[in-house]
Amino acid sequence: MNNLKRLLVAPSLTRLNSTAPAEFVNRNPRNLEKIRIARKPDGYHLDAPGRKFWHKLELVASNRTVTARVLHYVNGPVIEAKTSEWALRKQLYSIKDTSAYINLGKVFAQRCIESGITEMYCDIQPTEGGKVDRFLKEVVNGGVKLEEPEVYKKPYPWDRERPEKPWEVAEQ
Repeated sequence: MNNLKRLLVAPSLTRLNSTAPAEFVNRNPRNLEKIRIARKPDGYHLDAPGRKFWHKLELVASNRTVTARVLHYVNGPVIEAKTSEWALRKQLYSIKDTSAYINLGKVFAQRCIESGITEMYCDIQPTEGGKVDRFLKEVVNGGVKLEEPEVYKKPYPWDRERPEKPWEVAEQ
Protein backbone atom coordinates (compact mmCIF):
# COMPACT_ATOMS: atom_id res chain seq x y z
CA MET A 1 0.00 0.00 0.00
CA ASN A 2 2.86 2.36 0.83
CA ASN A 3 4.42 1.75 -2.62
CA LEU A 4 1.12 2.51 -4.30
CA LYS A 5 0.88 5.87 -2.50
CA ARG A 6 4.41 6.71 -3.55
CA LEU A 7 3.55 5.92 -7.18
CA LEU A 8 0.45 8.08 -7.10
CA VAL A 9 2.03 10.99 -5.24
CA ALA A 10 5.45 11.24 -6.84
CA PRO A 11 5.67 9.48 -10.21
CA SER A 12 9.03 11.13 -10.94
CA LEU A 13 10.61 9.34 -7.97
CA THR A 14 9.70 5.89 -9.30
CA ARG A 15 12.54 6.08 -11.82
CA LEU A 16 15.03 6.15 -8.97
CA ASN A 17 13.69 2.91 -7.51
CA SER A 18 13.22 1.19 -10.87
CA THR A 19 15.21 -1.86 -11.89
CA ALA A 20 15.01 -0.88 -15.56
CA PRO A 21 18.26 0.25 -17.18
CA ALA A 22 18.79 4.00 -17.50
CA GLU A 23 19.44 3.67 -21.22
CA PHE A 24 16.57 2.10 -23.16
CA VAL A 25 17.24 0.48 -26.53
CA ASN A 26 14.23 -0.01 -28.76
CA ARG A 27 14.52 -3.39 -30.47
CA ASN A 28 11.48 -3.03 -32.70
CA PRO A 29 12.93 -2.46 -36.18
CA ARG A 30 9.67 -1.05 -37.55
CA ASN A 31 8.88 1.35 -34.72
CA LEU A 32 9.96 4.42 -36.70
CA GLU A 33 7.70 3.37 -39.57
CA LYS A 34 4.74 3.07 -37.18
CA ILE A 35 5.20 6.59 -35.87
CA ARG A 36 5.83 7.89 -39.41
CA ILE A 37 9.29 9.36 -38.97
CA ALA A 38 11.31 6.70 -40.82
CA ARG A 39 12.67 7.67 -44.20
CA LYS A 40 10.89 6.26 -47.25
CA PRO A 41 13.30 5.32 -50.00
CA ASP A 42 12.75 7.43 -53.09
CA GLY A 43 14.60 5.30 -55.61
CA TYR A 44 15.34 6.77 -59.00
CA HIS A 45 12.85 8.84 -60.92
CA LEU A 46 13.07 6.39 -63.83
CA ASP A 47 12.02 3.38 -61.76
CA ALA A 48 8.81 2.12 -63.36
CA PRO A 49 6.84 0.77 -60.36
CA GLY A 50 8.21 3.30 -57.89
CA ARG A 51 9.94 2.58 -54.61
CA LYS A 52 8.43 5.11 -52.19
CA PHE A 53 6.89 2.68 -49.70
CA TRP A 54 7.58 0.85 -46.46
CA HIS A 55 5.26 -2.08 -47.20
CA LYS A 56 3.87 -2.97 -50.61
CA LEU A 57 1.10 -5.39 -51.60
CA GLU A 58 2.08 -7.78 -54.37
CA LEU A 59 -0.38 -10.15 -56.05
CA VAL A 60 1.09 -12.81 -58.34
CA ALA A 61 -1.11 -15.12 -60.37
CA SER A 62 0.66 -18.04 -62.02
CA ASN A 63 -0.82 -20.89 -64.06
CA ARG A 64 -1.38 -23.04 -60.99
CA THR A 65 -1.82 -20.74 -57.98
CA VAL A 66 -2.37 -17.18 -56.70
CA THR A 67 0.03 -15.61 -54.20
CA ALA A 68 -0.44 -12.45 -52.15
CA ARG A 69 2.47 -11.03 -50.19
CA VAL A 70 3.62 -7.94 -48.35
CA LEU A 71 7.05 -6.72 -49.37
CA HIS A 72 9.15 -4.63 -47.02
CA TYR A 73 11.48 -2.22 -48.80
CA VAL A 74 14.57 -3.68 -47.06
CA ASN A 75 13.72 -7.20 -45.89
CA GLY A 76 11.66 -8.45 -48.83
CA PRO A 77 8.57 -10.63 -48.25
CA VAL A 78 7.15 -10.33 -44.74
CA ILE A 79 3.70 -11.95 -45.00
CA GLU A 80 2.54 -14.39 -47.62
CA ALA A 81 -0.67 -16.26 -48.43
CA LYS A 82 -1.17 -18.72 -51.29
CA THR A 83 -4.17 -20.56 -52.63
CA SER A 84 -1.97 -23.65 -52.86
CA GLU A 85 -1.65 -23.85 -49.06
CA TRP A 86 -3.26 -27.02 -47.83
CA ALA A 87 -5.74 -25.30 -45.49
CA LEU A 88 -7.02 -23.02 -48.26
CA ARG A 89 -6.83 -25.51 -51.09
CA LYS A 90 -8.91 -28.05 -49.19
CA GLN A 91 -11.78 -25.55 -48.85
CA LEU A 92 -11.77 -24.33 -52.48
CA TYR A 93 -13.29 -25.90 -55.57
CA SER A 94 -10.68 -24.27 -57.81
CA ILE A 95 -7.57 -22.39 -56.74
CA LYS A 96 -7.82 -19.85 -59.59
CA ASP A 97 -11.48 -18.77 -59.65
CA THR A 98 -13.18 -15.72 -58.13
CA SER A 99 -13.98 -17.57 -54.91
CA ALA A 100 -10.29 -18.33 -54.47
CA TYR A 101 -9.41 -14.63 -54.81
CA ILE A 102 -12.10 -13.64 -52.28
CA ASN A 103 -10.99 -16.20 -49.70
CA LEU A 104 -7.34 -15.38 -50.29
CA GLY A 105 -8.16 -11.72 -49.56
CA LYS A 106 -9.84 -12.65 -46.27
CA VAL A 107 -6.95 -14.85 -45.11
CA PHE A 108 -4.34 -12.33 -46.23
CA ALA A 109 -6.06 -9.44 -44.41
CA GLN A 110 -6.31 -11.51 -41.22
CA ARG A 111 -2.60 -12.36 -41.33
CA CYS A 112 -1.70 -8.71 -41.91
CA ILE A 113 -3.81 -7.51 -38.98
CA GLU A 114 -2.40 -10.23 -36.70
CA SER A 115 1.16 -9.24 -37.54
CA GLY A 116 0.48 -5.52 -37.03
CA ILE A 117 0.66 -4.29 -40.61
CA THR A 118 -2.49 -2.25 -41.15
CA GLU A 119 -1.34 0.10 -43.93
CA MET A 120 0.49 -0.72 -47.13
CA TYR A 121 1.14 0.71 -50.57
CA CYS A 122 -0.80 -0.83 -53.45
CA ASP A 123 -0.19 0.01 -57.10
CA ILE A 124 -2.42 -2.73 -58.52
CA GLN A 125 -4.94 -1.37 -61.04
CA PRO A 126 -7.85 -3.85 -61.12
CA THR A 127 -10.62 -4.02 -63.69
CA GLU A 128 -14.08 -3.23 -62.37
CA GLY A 129 -15.80 -6.34 -61.02
CA GLY A 130 -12.88 -8.65 -61.78
CA LYS A 131 -11.14 -11.17 -59.57
CA VAL A 132 -8.41 -8.76 -58.48
CA ASP A 133 -11.00 -6.11 -57.61
CA ARG A 134 -12.84 -8.60 -55.39
CA PHE A 135 -9.53 -9.55 -53.73
CA LEU A 136 -8.74 -5.90 -52.94
CA LYS A 137 -12.25 -5.30 -51.58
CA GLU A 138 -11.88 -8.23 -49.18
CA VAL A 139 -8.48 -6.96 -48.01
CA VAL A 140 -10.00 -3.53 -47.30
CA ASN A 141 -13.04 -5.10 -45.59
CA GLY A 142 -10.59 -7.09 -43.44
CA GLY A 143 -9.24 -3.84 -41.97
CA VAL A 144 -6.15 -3.10 -44.06
CA LYS A 145 -5.69 0.34 -45.65
CA LEU A 146 -4.21 0.26 -49.13
CA GLU A 147 -2.35 3.55 -48.83
CA GLU A 148 0.46 4.50 -46.52
CA PRO A 149 0.51 7.73 -44.53
CA GLU A 150 2.94 10.46 -45.46
CA VAL A 151 6.19 10.84 -43.58
CA TYR A 152 5.98 13.39 -40.76
CA LYS A 153 8.08 16.43 -41.52
CA LYS A 154 8.99 18.76 -38.72
CA PRO A 155 7.56 22.21 -39.47
CA TYR A 156 9.76 25.27 -39.58
CA PRO A 157 9.21 27.91 -36.90
CA TRP A 158 7.66 30.28 -39.46
CA ASP A 159 5.14 27.76 -40.79
CA ARG A 160 1.51 28.57 -40.06
CA GLU A 161 0.23 25.02 -40.15
CA ARG A 162 1.44 22.66 -37.46
CA PRO A 163 0.57 19.01 -38.18
CA GLU A 164 -0.28 16.75 -35.27
CA LYS A 165 2.66 14.69 -34.11
CA PRO A 166 1.92 11.01 -34.78
CA TRP A 167 3.65 9.79 -31.62
CA GLU A 168 1.53 11.92 -29.29
CA VAL A 169 -1.77 10.39 -28.22
CA ALA A 170 -4.66 12.82 -27.90
CA GLU A 171 -7.52 11.60 -25.71
CA GLN A 172 -11.02 12.33 -26.94
